[in-house]
Amino acid sequence: MRKRFSLAATAVSILLATAMSSGMAGGPANERSEAGERWTGEEIRILGSMRIGMLPAAPADRSNAVDRLPAAAALGKRLFNDTRFSGNGAVSCASCHSPDKQFQDGLAVGKGVGVGSRRSMPIVGAGHGPWMFWDGRKDSVWSQALGPLEDAVEHGGNRTRLARVLATHYRTDYEALFGRMPDLAGLPQDAGPNGSADEKAAWSALSAGRRADVSRVFANLGKSIAAYEKTLAYGPAPFDRYADAVLARDPAATQLLDRQQLNGLRLFIGKGQCVTCHNGPLLTDQHFHNTGVPPRDRDRPDRGRAAAIARVQQDEFNCLGPFSDADASACQELAFMVTDPAPLEGAFKTPSLRNVAMRPPYMHAGQFADLEEVVAHYASSPAAALGHSELAHGAGGHGERQPIRLSQREIRELAAFLGTLTGPILEQGRPHN
Repeated sequence: MRKRFSLAATAVSILLATAMSSGMAGGPANERSEAGERWTGEEIRILGSMRIGMLPAAPADRSNAVDRLPAAAALGKRLFNDTRFSGNGAVSCASCHSPDKQFQDGLAVGKGVGVGSRRSMPIVGAGHGPWMFWDGRKDSVWSQALGPLEDAVEHGGNRTRLARVLATHYRTDYEALFGRMPDLAGLPQDAGPNGSADEKAAWSALSAGRRADVSRVFANLGKSIAAYEKTLAYGPAPFDRYADAVLARDPAATQLLDRQQLNGLRLFIGKGQCVTCHNGPLLTDQHFHNTGVPPRDRDRPDRGRAAAIARVQQDEFNCLGPFSDADASACQELAFMVTDPAPLEGAFKTPSLRNVAMRPPYMHAGQFADLEEVVAHYASSPAAALGHSELAHGAGGHGERQPIRLSQREIRELAAFLGTLTGPILEQGRPHN
């Protein structure tokens, strides 16, 4: 199994239950840090578990043989920024994942050669999770990188044209990593399994061997981009410096967060229950939840994870597919994934809250303009338009959780705390440039 770092969500739940049963503030378990802020022992352990310094390196992806090769990352960075890998010659990966915008685009829904229906997710830290995109329809970073290239409203490319661009402009670097590139002479200019009717017909007319050759080149394009994306990481934020100081009983902690931010932090790990899903150093449990976010189109609500289950199982570029470098034993997440769509209707992946204040608008389709709107949504706990909202009804719709009553002041305090999660983005351990 490709082991993923998640803060032991079970352990967090135990810590939260213990802390909540003791009242969160007060009682014999309380400890006063040198900052003068009273935290229980359980709360201090939760704070410690959320620090970015607790995050190990992203695990090696055994389905991608070049996952950790510097040469692959160097090639992938060039491919990531190359607009020739698009139908109109104007869209690159960086168009929707701009380094200047936290590796997203700041739009409510993505815009490539056309307009999409969901937000572009930030890609920093993606290698720590087993599922990509808001619905988890891809099971690796390299497979995720391939999806937009053939998508009609993202890059709008097709497989033979993309392979030819790679062969024409990057052959030497490609062959240094993957061996001799197959002969692409005589291929149709435009052919692929996911394009127009003409492109699909041209693809079907190719022999199985030629289709496999092109798809192998295409897969390696994604593997190179993934190698680059996995060099990107979040650096320490003010919250991390505060948590480090609290654990070290450093008097400097008093200068690191203001009262509003501290109140928001206490709400985050206590009354607000945010840490239930936003836990660990990346502040995500890597799971899918229906939180009653209103759909952009109420007549056609987005099914989220429920509709993606079959897609990831049938994906030729998944961990068990013919272009994976892994053996079946390395694909446990895919082999044992939840396949019942019913509890996953309207569920979307928990995003990382790292640098979240820099990435408006919010939710899977940009439904909320700012963080106060997001917090207010969770406080109101609305019923879902599709499926069951865990906020209103508890997981599975059985009423385990009750609406969280927050005042306007508390909403502002929580939003203020989220601003303390902003730190630098690092590339190969150094500030990104």
